Amino acid sequence: MTFYYDIYPFYTLQRTSFIISGRLLTIILVFLVLAVSLLLILPGIRGKSRLFWMLRIITSLFIGVVIVVLNFTNNWAEARITTNATYKSFSNAVINADVGLHVGLYGINVTLRGNPIVQHNETINYNEMFNWHDTIEEEYEGALEKGLPNPILYIAEKFTLGSPCGLIFQYRYSGRYASATLWTAFCCWMLANILFTIPVILYAGYMMMATAAFIFFSMVSFSTIMNAPQCVFSIGADPFVTEYSHSFWLALATGVLCTVIGILVVILNFLMPEKIKEAFSVSVDSCEDEDASCWEGYLNSVFLDGATISPLDSKGATEFV
Repeated sequence: MTFYYDIYPFYTLQRTSFIISGRLLTIILVFLVLAVSLLLILPGIRGKSRLFWMLRIITSLFIGVVIVVLNFTNNWAEARITTNATYKSFSNAVINADVGLHVGLYGINVTLRGNPIVQHNETINYNEMFNWHDTIEEEYEGALEKGLPNPILYIAEKFTLGSPCGLIFQYRYSGRYASATLWTAFCCWMLANILFTIPVILYAGYMMMATAAFIFFSMVSFSTIMNAPQCVFSIGADPFVTEYSHSFWLALATGVLCTVIGILVVILNFLMPEKIKEAFSVSVDSCEDEDASCWEGYLNSVFLDGATISPLDSKGATEFV
């Protein structure tokens, strides 16, 4: 038996693990509702333009939700190792676990999962979030009070203001500029959709290319972390080295998609301006159905006969006078 039946003194018993960002979930739900609402108007669009409008709505909303979500994801860079490490303070217990560091624009996410997950009569499965925007010191102190495992505390301590590594300054400023350029890209995306609706096709294509440019600027801003002198630290005998992760490559793919769309729109606007304006106009394609008779009209002959007035000859007009 260990002291206090495996409960370490001075630590609170309850802990709350980070699962998913509430803001991230809210953004996804908002865009899903918006997508469903816009797709409901598709039955009112007849002809081949229905497929074009569905593709346009899905692509545009995909770009918008990716730009916003990238601000709140924690997978711009990551590092993973499997190692043996001490579990908690005031204990000599050693565990074998997968340790993960996930870096976002607003903070870091540290994971710890045991191999196997149950060791020393405990379930070792931690997922803790630390924001560095003016609160990381308080969150680190809270982690100490909760008695989180040593690997999590060790990594979080490297991102505090008092750490000699200075990682907080590199990641916080690069993340701040990357987030600012992403929000600028989101504004360009909104302007592009407004211009497509008017439609002012040429300038809408320019705004799509501007959206791509600001996405690339955000990637450049974040990548400055990799060019700075790295603070190499290790857990056990294994070094911890971060690499680009899913969010970074998703930003690259979205930027390339915006570039392709913008270039195609600009080129087609110069080659066939009338056709591309018709493609982005809602009032076209109502005559594409086979049964539609848009150019035929029907007149009410009874109404026309009653409204027709035969001209009077000059003799009858004289007699009436």
